[in-house]
Amino acid sequence: MKRIGILIANLGLLLLVQAAQADWTPAKRLTSLPGSSQVPAVAIDSDDHIHVIWADNTPGNREIYYKRSTDAGTTWSTAKRLTWTPGFSYFPAIAIDSGNAIHIVWYDDTPGNYQIYYKKSTDGGTTWNAIKRLTWNSGMSCDPTIATDSTDGIHIAWYDYPPYSDAEIYYKSSTDAGTTWSTAKRLTWTTGESLSPAIAIDSTGIIYVAWSDLITESFVDQTEIYGSRSTDGGMTWSGAQRLTWTSGYTYYPAIAAGSGSHFHIICTDRTPGNYELYHKRSMDGGIAWNAPKRLTWTPGSSDLPAVAIDSDDHIHVIWPDDTPGYHEIYYKQSTDEGTTWNTMNRLTWTPASSDLPAVAIDSSGAIHVVWQDNTPGNYEIYYKKGK
Repeated sequence: MKRIGILIANLGLLLLVQAAQADWTPAKRLTSLPGSSQVPAVAIDSDDHIHVIWADNTPGNREIYYKRSTDAGTTWSTAKRLTWTPGFSYFPAIAIDSGNAIHIVWYDDTPGNYQIYYKKSTDGGTTWNAIKRLTWNSGMSCDPTIATDSTDGIHIAWYDYPPYSDAEIYYKSSTDAGTTWSTAKRLTWTTGESLSPAIAIDSTGIIYVAWSDLITESFVDQTEIYGSRSTDGGMTWSGAQRLTWTSGYTYYPAIAAGSGSHFHIICTDRTPGNYELYHKRSMDGGIAWNAPKRLTWTPGSSDLPAVAIDSDDHIHVIWPDDTPGYHEIYYKQSTDEGTTWNTMNRLTWTPASSDLPAVAIDSSGAIHVVWQDNTPGNYEIYYKKGK
């Protein structure tokens, strides 16, 4: 009976998305390396060149790789290796400033524990500067997230294990194109684990960092979404602001900034009994937030979302869902800042799992999506464009 239910659900999803498929290009495979290519990130510069980074274990340990497209995703450069370390380089993030300098961060365990590293290119990805280490902490520094502001300041957040403490959220910035960096600033002091930070900056310079935090209520452990904002370029921060009150696990926030100091968070919540996606928004720079709006109703689990906002303030959400029996990539859009949403569109039909999507929007409003897929027998990076 469970298999019949899944088949019926799949048929319903197929009917919902058939008409939309003409709006998306076929999936394009971007990597063909001997190792596994995973955890991609994508950003687009002011010339609409697409820049993709990922981690790959072809050298025998994981290193960071890069490629680009200068013709809207039609053709791509060869893969360029960016790191040569004896350790494990993973979970890269990317941002591009107004001068089209590309800034990337990741974590690496070469020092004996995970630390955050940084690298940049000022010529569109042709050449890259030397690696710069950004953290020297006794605990693990992991999962960096990065954004640039309107004055080309660079801002990163990550989680770190201080001495005798659970994971906490930290932040640092650079105001000189990555040459020098501020000292690390601790944003959280909680009794539980603070994990999975996400960062966004609006056009006025308000910085908002969201994360998931493990709390205990009525003797039950659960995770909720919290956030903190800065209005002075990261010098000072508001206290931790709780954004969700649920009976399930709410985690892995993705955040994007629209016009008018509007912030949008997409997160995963298990309250319905399986993981579904929810949307929250703030229309005043992160001070007040609306009640969460549920975006998915599927028999499977919807999780690990990515979000981007275009110049018309349309919100684009990408995520994997395992309703087909394994993960496939789905898409959903709102054209009224989250008040209403279109039906979900399925973007992949593969015999293996498609996971960890990332999304970026170009100046024409075209949607560029990358993800990892293990159909070839090991994970490779794939790409698709929608309009």
